[in-house]
Amino acid sequence: MRVAAYAVIVDGDRILLAHWNNARRPAWTMPGGGLEAGEDPADAAVREVLEETGFHVELDGILGVDSHVIAARDRLHGHDALHALRILYRAHIVGGELRNELDGSTDEAAWFPLAEVPDLTRVGLVDVAMRMAGLSPQP
Repeated sequence: MRVAAYAVIVDGDRILLAHWNNARRPAWTMPGGGLEAGEDPADAAVREVLEETGFHVELDGILGVDSHVIAARDRLHGHDALHALRILYRAHIVGGELRNELDGSTDEAAWFPLAEVPDLTRVGLVDVAMRMAGLSPQP
């Protein structure tokens, strides 16, 4: 099982995404990631956003928890199915500057107009997060 925390950060009509740099399936995702041992999920979301985007954020509340199982045959690493619990928060920026993560699981951070999200190569978590935030992308 993997527990992770993510932030939905919207500025007007645009959303902040991070580019997951997996060699087999690169795609845009929500800024965030796995909890470290003993870490509070809210603290993990704030830490991960800073690492992946350069922005300091404050959380505005929890949007929800998504439970997702990745079958063993669909995993990029590992041999067993993976149960992912993904905690999603709404957040706003309080400081920092947009920058890309170096030597991490993401290699770029960028703002996208909400209307362009359906055309992006993205992981399913983006759609889940947008639905939870009431921002469901239109196909």
